Amino acid sequence: MANEDLWLQLSKLEPKLTAGRAKCLYNEQQRQYTITFINKQYLAKPDDKKIIITADAPVEQDASFLEQLCILAYLINAKDLPMTGRDVGTELLNGGQFFFRGPHALPTGQLEEAFGKNPERLLRLAERLNAEVCDFGDASIQFFILPRVPLTIVIWRQCDEFPARATFLFDQTAAEHLPLDALWTAVKLAAKALIQADAEVA
Repeated sequence: MANEDLWLQLSKLEPKLTAGRAKCLYNEQQRQYTITFINKQYLAKPDDKKIIITADAPVEQDASFLEQLCILAYLINAKDLPMTGRDVGTELLNGGQFFFRGPHALPTGQLEEAFGKNPERLLRLAERLNAEVCDFGDASIQFFILPRVPLTIVIWRQCDEFPARATFLFDQTAAEHLPLDALWTAVKLAAKALIQADAEVA
Protein backbone atom coordinates (compact mmCIF):
# COMPACT_ATOMS: atom_id res chain seq x y z
CA MET A 1 0.00 0.00 0.00
CA ALA A 2 1.46 3.35 -1.08
CA ASN A 3 2.25 5.68 1.81
CA GLU A 4 1.10 3.10 4.38
CA ASP A 5 2.87 4.84 7.27
CA LEU A 6 1.28 8.18 6.40
CA TRP A 7 -2.20 6.62 6.38
CA LEU A 8 -1.48 5.14 9.80
CA GLN A 9 -0.43 8.55 11.14
CA LEU A 10 -3.55 10.17 9.71
CA SER A 11 -5.82 7.50 11.22
CA LYS A 12 -4.62 8.44 14.70
CA LEU A 13 -5.70 12.09 14.32
CA GLU A 14 -9.10 13.55 15.18
CA PRO A 15 -10.71 14.30 11.78
CA LYS A 16 -12.47 17.56 12.63
CA LEU A 17 -9.35 19.01 14.21
CA THR A 18 -7.29 17.82 11.25
CA ALA A 19 -9.66 19.48 8.79
CA GLY A 20 -9.54 22.70 10.79
CA ARG A 21 -5.74 22.75 10.83
CA ALA A 22 -5.57 21.95 7.13
CA LYS A 23 -8.35 24.40 6.09
CA CYS A 24 -10.24 21.68 4.27
CA LEU A 25 -13.58 19.90 4.69
CA TYR A 26 -14.40 16.65 6.48
CA ASN A 27 -17.63 14.77 5.84
CA GLU A 28 -18.48 12.76 8.97
CA GLN A 29 -21.09 10.61 7.26
CA GLN A 30 -18.82 9.60 4.39
CA ARG A 31 -15.68 9.77 6.55
CA GLN A 32 -13.63 11.61 3.95
CA TYR A 33 -11.70 14.84 3.49
CA THR A 34 -12.20 17.19 0.55
CA ILE A 35 -9.04 19.13 -0.22
CA THR A 36 -7.67 21.23 -3.08
CA PHE A 37 -4.15 20.52 -4.36
CA ILE A 38 -2.74 22.61 -7.23
CA ASN A 39 -6.23 23.76 -8.23
CA LYS A 40 -7.72 20.24 -8.38
CA GLN A 41 -10.13 18.84 -5.84
CA TYR A 42 -9.41 15.50 -4.18
CA LEU A 43 -11.24 13.18 -1.79
CA ALA A 44 -9.06 11.53 0.86
CA LYS A 45 -10.69 8.41 2.32
CA PRO A 46 -8.77 7.10 5.35
CA ASP A 47 -10.98 4.01 5.79
CA ASP A 48 -10.13 2.89 2.24
CA LYS A 49 -6.60 4.34 2.31
CA LYS A 50 -7.42 5.98 -0.98
CA ILE A 51 -7.31 9.46 -2.55
CA ILE A 52 -9.25 10.16 -5.71
CA ILE A 53 -9.52 13.14 -8.05
CA THR A 54 -13.06 14.52 -8.05
CA ALA A 55 -13.04 15.87 -11.62
CA ASP A 56 -15.83 14.48 -13.78
CA ALA A 57 -14.68 11.26 -15.38
CA PRO A 58 -16.35 8.08 -16.62
CA VAL A 59 -14.24 6.07 -14.16
CA GLU A 60 -12.85 6.93 -10.73
CA GLN A 61 -9.32 8.32 -11.03
CA ASP A 62 -6.85 7.62 -8.25
CA ALA A 63 -4.37 10.28 -7.22
CA SER A 64 -0.79 9.46 -8.14
CA PHE A 65 1.66 8.23 -5.52
CA LEU A 66 3.29 11.67 -5.32
CA GLU A 67 -0.05 13.48 -5.09
CA GLN A 68 -1.01 11.16 -2.25
CA LEU A 69 2.28 11.79 -0.50
CA CYS A 70 1.83 15.57 -0.58
CA ILE A 71 -1.81 15.52 0.51
CA LEU A 72 -1.24 13.06 3.34
CA ALA A 73 1.86 14.88 4.59
CA TYR A 74 -0.12 18.11 4.62
CA LEU A 75 -3.15 16.67 6.45
CA ILE A 76 -0.82 15.26 9.11
CA ASN A 77 1.45 18.28 9.53
CA ALA A 78 -0.61 21.41 8.75
CA LYS A 79 -0.87 23.89 11.60
CA ASP A 80 -3.48 26.53 12.41
CA LEU A 81 -1.11 29.40 11.70
CA PRO A 82 -1.80 32.68 9.90
CA MET A 83 0.38 33.42 6.90
CA THR A 84 3.11 35.99 7.49
CA GLY A 85 2.51 37.65 4.11
CA ARG A 86 6.27 37.68 3.60
CA ASP A 87 7.53 35.96 0.44
CA VAL A 88 10.89 34.27 1.03
CA GLY A 89 13.27 31.97 -0.78
CA THR A 90 14.08 28.45 0.40
CA GLU A 91 17.10 29.67 2.36
CA LEU A 92 14.77 31.38 4.85
CA LEU A 93 12.57 28.33 5.42
CA ASN A 94 13.37 26.27 8.50
CA GLY A 95 16.03 23.82 7.28
CA GLY A 96 15.71 24.98 3.69
CA GLN A 97 19.18 26.50 3.40
CA PHE A 98 20.74 23.04 3.23
CA PHE A 99 17.92 20.83 1.94
CA PHE A 100 17.16 22.40 -1.46
CA ARG A 101 20.49 21.53 -3.06
CA GLY A 102 21.82 18.85 -5.38
CA PRO A 103 19.16 16.17 -5.90
CA HIS A 104 16.62 18.35 -4.06
CA ALA A 105 17.19 21.47 -6.17
CA LEU A 106 13.92 23.08 -7.24
CA PRO A 107 12.96 22.76 -10.94
CA THR A 108 13.84 26.31 -11.97
CA GLY A 109 15.43 25.16 -15.22
CA GLN A 110 12.18 23.71 -16.52
CA LEU A 111 10.38 27.03 -16.00
CA GLU A 112 13.24 29.05 -17.48
CA GLU A 113 13.04 26.95 -20.62
CA ALA A 114 9.24 27.17 -20.80
CA PHE A 115 8.76 30.88 -20.00
CA GLY A 116 12.16 32.60 -20.20
CA LYS A 117 11.79 33.89 -23.75
CA ASN A 118 8.21 35.02 -23.21
CA PRO A 119 7.38 35.56 -19.51
CA GLU A 120 3.93 36.86 -20.43
CA ARG A 121 2.97 33.25 -21.14
CA LEU A 122 3.03 32.72 -17.38
CA LEU A 123 0.49 35.48 -16.79
CA ARG A 124 -2.09 33.99 -19.13
CA LEU A 125 -2.23 30.96 -16.84
CA ALA A 126 -3.31 33.00 -13.82
CA GLU A 127 -7.06 32.56 -14.28
CA ARG A 128 -6.69 28.88 -15.12
CA LEU A 129 -4.84 28.25 -11.84
CA ASN A 130 -6.93 30.67 -9.78
CA ALA A 131 -3.69 32.60 -9.30
CA GLU A 132 -2.95 36.22 -8.46
CA VAL A 133 -0.61 38.24 -10.69
CA CYS A 134 2.30 39.70 -8.71
CA ASP A 135 4.86 42.45 -9.31
CA PHE A 136 8.10 40.46 -9.08
CA GLY A 137 10.50 40.04 -12.01
CA ASP A 138 9.22 40.29 -15.57
CA ALA A 139 6.24 38.06 -14.76
CA SER A 140 5.06 36.42 -11.57
CA ILE A 141 1.99 34.69 -10.18
CA GLN A 142 0.99 33.31 -6.80
CA PHE A 143 -1.38 30.40 -6.24
CA PHE A 144 -2.09 27.93 -3.46
CA ILE A 145 -0.62 24.48 -3.89
CA LEU A 146 -2.44 23.52 -0.67
CA PRO A 147 -4.90 25.56 1.41
CA ARG A 148 -2.21 27.00 3.73
CA VAL A 149 0.72 26.90 1.28
CA PRO A 150 0.90 29.68 -1.33
CA LEU A 151 3.61 29.44 -3.97
CA THR A 152 4.96 32.40 -5.95
CA ILE A 153 6.72 31.79 -9.27
CA VAL A 154 8.87 34.58 -10.70
CA ILE A 155 10.35 34.69 -14.22
CA TRP A 156 13.04 37.06 -15.51
CA ARG A 157 13.23 37.38 -19.28
CA GLN A 158 16.12 36.00 -21.30
CA CYS A 159 18.09 38.74 -23.06
CA ASP A 160 21.39 39.18 -24.87
CA GLU A 161 23.27 39.87 -21.63
CA PHE A 162 21.57 37.50 -19.20
CA PRO A 163 19.97 34.06 -19.35
CA ALA A 164 16.40 33.51 -18.21
CA ARG A 165 15.91 33.06 -14.50
CA ALA A 166 13.12 31.52 -12.45
CA THR A 167 12.59 31.71 -8.70
CA PHE A 168 10.18 30.09 -6.26
CA LEU A 169 9.02 32.08 -3.25
CA PHE A 170 7.09 30.84 -0.23
CA ASP A 171 5.28 32.26 2.74
CA GLN A 172 7.63 31.86 5.69
CA THR A 173 5.22 29.37 7.29
CA ALA A 174 5.47 26.86 4.41
CA ALA A 175 7.79 24.44 6.23
CA GLU A 176 5.41 24.43 9.22
CA HIS A 177 2.75 22.76 7.09
CA LEU A 178 4.83 20.37 4.99
CA PRO A 179 8.09 18.51 5.63
CA LEU A 180 10.72 19.78 3.21
CA ASP A 181 10.73 16.62 1.10
CA ALA A 182 6.95 16.88 0.63
CA LEU A 183 7.25 20.61 -0.13
CA TRP A 184 9.91 19.85 -2.74
CA THR A 185 7.64 17.22 -4.30
CA ALA A 186 4.67 19.61 -4.31
CA VAL A 187 6.70 22.30 -6.08
CA LYS A 188 7.84 19.82 -8.72
CA LEU A 189 4.23 18.83 -9.34
CA ALA A 190 3.21 22.49 -9.51
CA ALA A 191 5.92 23.24 -12.08
CA LYS A 192 4.80 20.25 -14.14
CA ALA A 193 1.18 21.45 -13.96
CA LEU A 194 2.20 24.93 -15.14
CA ILE A 195 4.12 23.63 -18.12
CA GLN A 196 1.27 21.30 -19.04
CA ALA A 197 -1.27 24.12 -18.76
CA ASP A 198 0.92 26.33 -20.96
CA ALA A 199 1.06 23.61 -23.61
CA GLU A 200 -2.72 23.23 -23.54
CA VAL A 201 -3.36 26.93 -24.19
CA ALA A 202 -0.54 27.37 -26.73
